Amino acid sequence: MSDVNNGNQALIQRAEQLNVKFIDLQFTDIVGAVKNVTIPIQQLPDALDHGIWFDGSSIEGFARIAESDMYLVPDVNTFAVLPWPPGEETTARLICNVYTPNGQPFPGDPRAVLIQMLAETEKMGMLFQTGPELEFFLFKPAPDGSLLPPTPHDQSSYFDVPNDNVASFWRQVVSTLSAFGITVEAMHHEVATGQHEIDFRYSDALRTADNAVTFRVAVKTVAQRKGFYASFMPKPMRGVSGSGMHVHQSMMYKANNRNAFADPGDPHGLSEIAKHFIAGQLAHARGMCAVLAPLVNSYKRLVPGFEAPVFISWGRINRSALIRVPRAHNVESTRIELRCPDPSCNPYLAFAAMLGAGLDGIRRKLTIPDAIDENLYLRRAQDDSNLVHLPGSLEEAIEEFARDQVIREALGQHISERFINAKRLEWEEYRQEVTSWEVAKYLPIH
Repeated sequence: MSDVNNGNQALIQRAEQLNVKFIDLQFTDIVGAVKNVTIPIQQLPDALDHGIWFDGSSIEGFARIAESDMYLVPDVNTFAVLPWPPGEETTARLICNVYTPNGQPFPGDPRAVLIQMLAETEKMGMLFQTGPELEFFLFKPAPDGSLLPPTPHDQSSYFDVPNDNVASFWRQVVSTLSAFGITVEAMHHEVATGQHEIDFRYSDALRTADNAVTFRVAVKTVAQRKGFYASFMPKPMRGVSGSGMHVHQSMMYKANNRNAFADPGDPHGLSEIAKHFIAGQLAHARGMCAVLAPLVNSYKRLVPGFEAPVFISWGRINRSALIRVPRAHNVESTRIELRCPDPSCNPYLAFAAMLGAGLDGIRRKLTIPDAIDENLYLRRAQDDSNLVHLPGSLEEAIEEFARDQVIREALGQHISERFINAKRLEWEEYRQEVTSWEVAKYLPIH
């Protein structure tokens, strides 16, 4: 307890030294939207000692009116001074965990779900590490502020040299993320016009989930200040590649900080643990897809021909496979890459689902299938009865999730039930919508 008190006091002193006036207490709802309670700096000691109470009844997937009282407990390790606004309004950010009135972690808190799953790996003597690569589009709003139709800010494509506006935007994003303690390692134009990827440092899964949530807020804020609109929608335009959130993963032994996925003597460089982990994710790929690709729009990205996976497979350096094993510069960088997630997902729930699937493979010692190192974009499901494909729609994905006990247990009953209900409603709303494509296609001939 003394360590906690010392940490709290050190944080209060640091905030005073930085002339912080306000604290943003942040958390996410089930779908990954950032929620915020702002307190004046004078309330920080109470927030650290006792938490801040709030009404969760209106938060997506949180609680009913009768059970709405809950409180936020800041994680002192997430303290960062916002790079906006400056001066007398200096504001800092703390990411929080959500608790119930009886002092227990709230089962509807996505961050608590991931923390609980990470505790499972610690019991096994390992740590789960991730490195998400978030892609996004930059659009130019129309003079009236409208975003429709979406207009890319420039015509650059894969690895093109950025123009001055883009280079300035990248530099501002890097400095903004640095204020949050996020180290950017690379940035470049992606395949589609107006599409970008900015990669930050690989770390433990909780930290990278926090960073992914912060990343989306920071990119959108910088873009708005530059007169752009940043979108993490998976497929905002037809006929071009969509935006993914490829997730690199590995496990590390706590005892000696060695990579548990690495085996230099294996043809693929993978340990038995890594192979079981891959087998688990392949076995639960259909069940966890709704969590990793959670929108109606997500399944317009997961189609053949646009550099997104369609079939459940793995391969060595095969970008058309669901899971690939990138070349490792050394043994400790051995990892696997899951390629179906997109940046609209809730990173906490996505990592929890991925970890739940992988741990199931380890516990049951699931056997990995043969690697496929050919271009799967050129194949069709009917060409090979051994090929199983990812869900083709949100409706299909939700039904697979509802049937997958392992993934539902990873997320917990509270979140699973509310996630299913919310996504079934979203699908029903979409199913009833009459689109402009339908009107243009059918109205003139029927």
